[in-house]
Amino acid sequence: MKDMNQAELLELLGKPGEPLVVFLYTPLCGTCKAARRMLEVARHLLPPDLLIAEGNVNMLPGLVSAYRISSVPALLVVPADRGTEPEIFYSMGSVERVLEYIRRVTS
Repeated sequence: MKDMNQAELLELLGKPGEPLVVFLYTPLCGTCKAARRMLEVARHLLPPDLLIAEGNVNMLPGLVSAYRISSVPALLVVPADRGTEPEIFYSMGSVERVLEYIRRVTS
């Protein structure tokens, strides 16, 4: 996963291209650490060219406001067609569920 700042993420979200997955977290969140581990396992079962970025919501006020992120951990799953609204998932109970969320837009 590539840690990105607000400018980098907003630029990626604004231009069409490949599907994009953004993991949103806060550094002291225990649930975020568990979700990150699930995402790291899921990463091995996804296409190697899929960009998975991450960002600390404390440093992303514009993105949090624009996408109305209400809690962390959150997974912002953006299809290649940027005309379609990204999906935001807050419940990452298993690796299977994380894979299901991501495969919705990468298939």
